[in-house]
Amino acid sequence: MPFNFPALSYIIALFGDAILIFFAIFHVIAFDELKTDYKNPIDQCNSLNPLVLPEYIVHMVINLLFLMSGQWLSLCLNVPLIAYHINRYRTRPVMSRPGLYDPTSIMNADVLSMCQREGWIKLAFYLLSFFYYLYG
Repeated sequence: MPFNFPALSYIIALFGDAILIFFAIFHVIAFDELKTDYKNPIDQCNSLNPLVLPEYIVHMVINLLFLMSGQWLSLCLNVPLIAYHINRYRTRPVMSRPGLYDPTSIMNADVLSMCQREGWIKLAFYLLSFFYYLYG
């Protein structure tokens, strides 16, 4: 069985997905620390905002590889999360730097619970994707 571009795209997707799992775990831990008042919102946003664009870029590169290699099922499974990322970044609060999290509004109970739920859902999605890419 020859080594081809779809196999390479799945190998790269495994490594990229491991990075995304790390980002999601960091996201969940960070919002748990914020919820229990271990960190203040400004420090938390300063540590989370620089990770938003790298997460989106890694996810987009993985899906670009799937598009170029013709892995339509893998691409279709990721399209809803891509659309969510684009919408989330498009409707972010107005800030001077790139990122999603605003220190003035992150301590609102609904925003905090939504961000924490988002982290858990992304973690579950990336874990399921990891095992799917491993199978692929």
